[in-house]
Amino acid sequence: MAGFRFDFDPSMFRRGKKDPHEGMDTTNIDPGRNRRQISLKDFSRFGIILLAGLLLWVANGCWYVLDEDNYAVLTTFGNPQAVSQAGLHFKLPFVQRVYEVSKVIQGMPIGYVEDTDITIPEESIMITKDFNFVNTDFYLEYMVSDPVKYLFASQDPEGTLKMLAQSYIRDTVGIYNVDDVITTGKAVIQSEIKEKLTNRMIAEDIGLSVVNITIQDAFPPTDEVLSAFKNVENAKQGKETAVNNANKDRNEKIPQAEAACDQIIQSAEAVKQARVNEAQGQAERFSQMYAEYEKYPLITKQRMFYEAMEEVLPELKVYITDGGTQTLLPLESFSSITIPQENGKGGN
Repeated sequence: MAGFRFDFDPSMFRRGKKDPHEGMDTTNIDPGRNRRQISLKDFSRFGIILLAGLLLWVANGCWYVLDEDNYAVLTTFGNPQAVSQAGLHFKLPFVQRVYEVSKVIQGMPIGYVEDTDITIPEESIMITKDFNFVNTDFYLEYMVSDPVKYLFASQDPEGTLKMLAQSYIRDTVGIYNVDDVITTGKAVIQSEIKEKLTNRMIAEDIGLSVVNITIQDAFPPTDEVLSAFKNVENAKQGKETAVNNANKDRNEKIPQAEAACDQIIQSAEAVKQARVNEAQGQAERFSQMYAEYEKYPLITKQRMFYEAMEEVLPELKVYITDGGTQTLLPLESFSSITIPQENGKGGN
């Protein structure tokens, strides 16, 4: 190169000489030479720094950290492998690539905008079985069940899920009357939609699973119809209140009636038992009397006659008339009759 000169002095390698220019005449040294030496040193230092940075960048690509809320999909020359264990993991730089997929449950509004609650008519307005229109909003909860299929089995898995959900929502709402959709049939409709959508997502196998789907709101598209449905709902609530009050009154009166019924039955059972016992006693006495009659017929007849007279005679009144006839009158009322007197005589 023009203008470059190299001067060699053996004395610079002598023992004890640390400065190569010490003892030399510096008046003839070329200034350009020093600048070139400094430039070479700067270039060497820059190369070292660049190499160190490159090595650090390569080393940084040899590992990754996975938390509890994410899956990792590690691809090696296009071959994917799911990693679910949290912690520090190593990989080959420039060969393996890492994709993170969330494990947490995610939500998707259908029929409205989640942030502003603005209705989307093309998604929310549906027709029911009885040919009425209803404005229905749903909220779909889902999660990733297979991160590999979620990334590579479908170009837009969330879009596919939403399209299928809208299809099954319209199908299910279309088999119910508008009254069921707005009031009493919400739980059944939600359950049917979830079952149908879950089975379809299993068949599609795109790495998503349905967690839950709920009806956020359902109302008629006009104020007049909405007011009518409110009146119907109020009437139903009034009916339920009346039924509950009637059930309460029934529950109070039935035990009282059952208690009175039990008391009557117990009294009847007591009377029945007393009469049965009395009849059995009389039958037993008759059997004993008949046994005695078979042994001594005449004596038994006389005894029975005397016993009968003992019972009958104390109740009789004896009247003696002037004709000399004695009459036994067992009627108490006859004792008050006055006997007519003849010749100043009469008496009992």
